[in-house]
Amino acid sequence: MRLLVLCLLAISLYAQEAGGLKPGDSRPPVTNEKAVMALARNVQRELIRLPQYGLLDNLRFGIKGYTVYLRGVASRPTLKSDAERVVKALEGVEKVINEIEALPLSPFDDDVRLSVYRAIYGHPALARYNPNRGVPLFPSLAGRTMGITQDPPPGFHPIHIIVKNGNVTLEGVVANTGHRTIAEIQANGSSAFSVTNNLIAANEEGKPKKR
Repeated sequence: MRLLVLCLLAISLYAQEAGGLKPGDSRPPVTNEKAVMALARNVQRELIRLPQYGLLDNLRFGIKGYTVYLRGVASRPTLKSDAERVVKALEGVEKVINEIEALPLSPFDDDVRLSVYRAIYGHPALARYNPNRGVPLFPSLAGRTMGITQDPPPGFHPIHIIVKNGNVTLEGVVANTGHRTIAEIQANGSSAFSVTNNLIAANEEGKPKKR
């Protein structure tokens, strides 16, 4: 298994055994790495363009042959179905296995998401990652009435905040280990029950150890 990180989507590419055509096959299995990578880029492009994909979600996918496996976590059920729809429409995709976990709607988790968001993106050292710099954190009326899950802050947020039953997982990429540590400290100082820091620091080689 070859693991790549492109933007904020962790893309797992699974090699398919060669062996030629089998009875009933209309075309050979995809074994060319360039072809698989081209399909991966197309899948990635469609997923990150989804209007609902953002701060509170973390999508991953795997490719085996002509089948795409969707994985990860969606804060809203509609993101799960929308992801499957756009990937199915791609040329070269014959089947989609949708294993995305749609998190249940929870007022408590919604409060935790807001608390962690303010703690991380409100910190001076991490303000550079906030696409909405210069405005109050989460100021919209809709956000105050509907909650951050139903009306998340717009824009590209490198630090994704995943909350389930009060437990927080941080996903994404930051510039250095210092920012990674600050994000974890800030999340731990919020209303979260626990914090798992899966952030990748760009100045580190390889993946950071899970804590």
